[in-house]
Amino acid sequence: MLTVGIVLSLWLRKNVPEKRIGIVLPPGLGATIANLGVLLAGKIPVNLNFSAGRAANEAAIARAAIQRLITAPAVVEQVKDFPWLENRIDIGALCKGFSPALLKRWGTLAWLAPLPLLRRWLDLPTRGDGEEAALLFTSGSAGDPKAVVLTHRNILANTAQIGAILGQIHLESILGSLPVFHSFGFTVTFWWPLLGGPRVVTYPNPLDAQKLVETIERHKLQLLITTPTFLRAFLRKAKPEQLRSLKMVVTGAEKLPLDLLREFEAKFGIQVSEGYGMTEASPVVAVNLFDEPPSKMNPDGVLGRRIGSVGRMVPGLTASIRDPETNEELTLFQTGMLWLRGANIFDGYYKETDQTTAVLKEGWYKTGDMGRFDEDGFLFIEGRMSRFSKIAGEMVPHLTVEQKIVEALDLHPAHGEGPAVAVVGLPDERRGESIVALVTVPVEQAELRKRLAALGLPNLWIPKVVKQVESIPIMATGKLDLRACQKLALQVEAPVETSVKSS
Repeated sequence: MLTVGIVLSLWLRKNVPEKRIGIVLPPGLGATIANLGVLLAGKIPVNLNFSAGRAANEAAIARAAIQRLITAPAVVEQVKDFPWLENRIDIGALCKGFSPALLKRWGTLAWLAPLPLLRRWLDLPTRGDGEEAALLFTSGSAGDPKAVVLTHRNILANTAQIGAILGQIHLESILGSLPVFHSFGFTVTFWWPLLGGPRVVTYPNPLDAQKLVETIERHKLQLLITTPTFLRAFLRKAKPEQLRSLKMVVTGAEKLPLDLLREFEAKFGIQVSEGYGMTEASPVVAVNLFDEPPSKMNPDGVLGRRIGSVGRMVPGLTASIRDPETNEELTLFQTGMLWLRGANIFDGYYKETDQTTAVLKEGWYKTGDMGRFDEDGFLFIEGRMSRFSKIAGEMVPHLTVEQKIVEALDLHPAHGEGPAVAVVGLPDERRGESIVALVTVPVEQAELRKRLAALGLPNLWIPKVVKQVESIPIMATGKLDLRACQKLALQVEAPVETSVKSS
């Protein structure tokens, strides 16, 4: 793989003058070689989200000034709604066309030559640090995708942080099915294995639960990183013996429902550890680990997981909790805006000075997430600032309302392919905002309000309108598509009045 990456880098240096090169490939050997070759050529890989739609990708290609794409004919054929450039490189055909003699020569050098000498022959810089190593676009779940510049320092820091916290578990293998355009797929299941982490086995489609289960079973994989939405599919498709090799399951992107966690652990006997991260943090910020048994050094043992939290932060990262409106610093135990500082935090958005200055202050990054810490250092995320509604001067958390609706309707974690409930806020002339709940099951509004009140939900927090929809929109990464949910909610004309789902 290194040999082909080297030869590809030599070809790119000779034939591609542009600094940034677009890559449109699913996880696998092609995406690995493409990213490796681009970086070794001294250029910047831009992995594009081919599930984001034509308009978003046209904007991304224009912003990054991409003039050619590395892809494969099968991807071009399958992904119709993409602004395919005429200037495309077929990664498979190109690599197959490399001279066997050239590959053999560089293979011998890569195997035998001292690394400093090999780096000199390849004319690689000896220092990356703050230089751009990759350009990733955020998911755009709550707004237009932003171009995040990740430096060599960012990626090296985060892979070291991941290794520091997961190294003690002695993981030998990991499933790589998250898209490479996703920050977790890029750093955790791509660069971490290449930079000395566990062996990775890739599968191109994170939605194909049956094939993923078979891949885990066949290769005896030990770590699964996924989202709660995708985990629901594992709960339905997998038999306990098929996932026996897994040591750890980590979920992120969305809040992990407690009932999903309990049912998965009861069925498979595998701990589910909720984690937290974002593209701007390269991406890992925190994760729950395993409890350590008592020892001579720690007679009481060490608490590794606290259910409901996203775990403790990775080493080398500093946090601050601040008032979301005044930026006044609060105690770590109060709920407020989470700010972060560390070597894995990005330096800014590409060509977006206003957006950068809005979230970066003296090295601190304003995450947009509301959170707090407990006395043991576990981080609790209360939700995105965009996932709060200010109603009559009071901040109402959508996530809490969603969880109460799930409880009121007794929704089973394996209810469907995706989430069963989503709450959004709409403008309201009288109270500032009003809450609308989208649900995938029949529900009578009056009965639901009664049940929510019985569960202790304040009257102000109870949705004014409930609308039954066929499905809750989600993105390719498993995140809730808030913009699409907002559009659905805007179509609401009157509260839903249908039959009540029985318990």
